[in-house]
Amino acid sequence: MKRFKATKYAVFLTFAVCAILIILAAVFAPVLCAGKSPVDAELADALLPPDSHHWFGTDQLGRDVFARVIYGARITLSAALAVVAIIFVLGTLLGILAGYFGGIMDAVIMRFSDMMVSFPGMVLAIAVAGISGASIKNAVIAVSFVSWTKYARLARSLVAKIRHSDYVQAAVVAGSRQWYILTRYMLPAVLPTLVVTAATDIGSMILELAGLSFLGFGAQPPAPEWGLMLNEGRPHMQTASWLMVFPGLAIFLVVLVFNFLGDSLRDVLDVRKE
Repeated sequence: MKRFKATKYAVFLTFAVCAILIILAAVFAPVLCAGKSPVDAELADALLPPDSHHWFGTDQLGRDVFARVIYGARITLSAALAVVAIIFVLGTLLGILAGYFGGIMDAVIMRFSDMMVSFPGMVLAIAVAGISGASIKNAVIAVSFVSWTKYARLARSLVAKIRHSDYVQAAVVAGSRQWYILTRYMLPAVLPTLVVTAATDIGSMILELAGLSFLGFGAQPPAPEWGLMLNEGRPHMQTASWLMVFPGLAIFLVVLVFNFLGDSLRDVLDVRKE
């Protein structure tokens, strides 16, 4: 048992370090890129293959692909983290209120949630982003708009389990304020499961935002965003494959790290018992 626990913590720390390194790479992008600009075009250097000067080659405008991938981590990670933060806070708040108060509040929140779930998430996000205008900000709003329901449903179900438990009823009888009960009993009951869900969802949000950018509803040129880079490299897939290989590899590795981070965090917190 001790060895199993040590292994769980070791796995979690490994992927936590990997995630931190990815974030640090995004923060210190100017240092890693040695002053190379991700947006300045050098047409004389267009479509150069990877070499000692351009590690990932150059794109059709002569921009350094390595610099664009590293700087792209800033846009991609900040947008994904913003989405996760928004849906975590909004979904948790609505789910706790629905589960604790029940009645009309529960019915309104859950029926609206059912309506959102009835539409394919990516299609609805495309519709929202298309109506509001193509930009990374609107893509964040669109993905947040369609993704909060999972958190609300999880929070509601967890709160409903303990809503009528003895210690909660004792707090009610003792005259505790509802705000105190919500923050002292309800919120701690849902946080472990929702924190694990949020950690795992970072990878999913990266994929969704990259998908919107790839389709033209997210980041716009000349922003160095991974999904947009895939779209820009698509016409040159046969002759300059590095334009798609390296952004795609960045998406794959980052999503993999955050998915494993969420799984290992779940094992550490042991939320399966919920």
